[in-house]
Amino acid sequence: MRKKTMLILLIICIPILFFWGITTKWLIDGGKPKANGKYKYVIVLGAKVKRGAIPSKALAFRLDAALNYAIKYPDVHIIVSGGQGPDEDATEASVMKRYLIDRGFPETQIISEDQSTSTYENLLNTKRIIGDDLKGLTIISSDYHLARAKMLAEELHIKCDVIPAKTPKSIEVKVRFRERFALLKSAITGK
Repeated sequence: MRKKTMLILLIICIPILFFWGITTKWLIDGGKPKANGKYKYVIVLGAKVKRGAIPSKALAFRLDAALNYAIKYPDVHIIVSGGQGPDEDATEASVMKRYLIDRGFPETQIISEDQSTSTYENLLNTKRIIGDDLKGLTIISSDYHLARAKMLAEELHIKCDVIPAKTPKSIEVKVRFRERFALLKSAITGK
């Protein structure tokens, strides 16, 4: 009976450990390569907008990372990308644009993509907007989200590098756990 129990435990534990190990590696590798000003276009992936058209903490961290990057590379064009969810009173793109302008980033260097409802659509719609001028893209998102964003960019044949934004401590455990399953889904479906 003990051998049978051990065998069942092994059959259950090995796939779980493999899943955890591979997704941990993907999450770590998501932060590479770090952006170095090589690409003209920077995309800030959308995140939750609170009532009153206020960026969530996660979205503000992404936008602050974009502003810090733009200080170092002032000629970049920032693409703010995100539509409007059913519980949002403005598009993510419009809130991001206002945030950047309010902090002194030139409106002429902001491109809005306000139709997407997923990371895949963020990247696909951006590729369509930029067209032939798109040689590569710097992706800015929360640190845990970059692995999947890079995976989807590769699926769309977009060269990319990344800038990780902090993840708010209040949601870190939940989003990192959930992202592991999203990574697996994207690895299987390409979306």
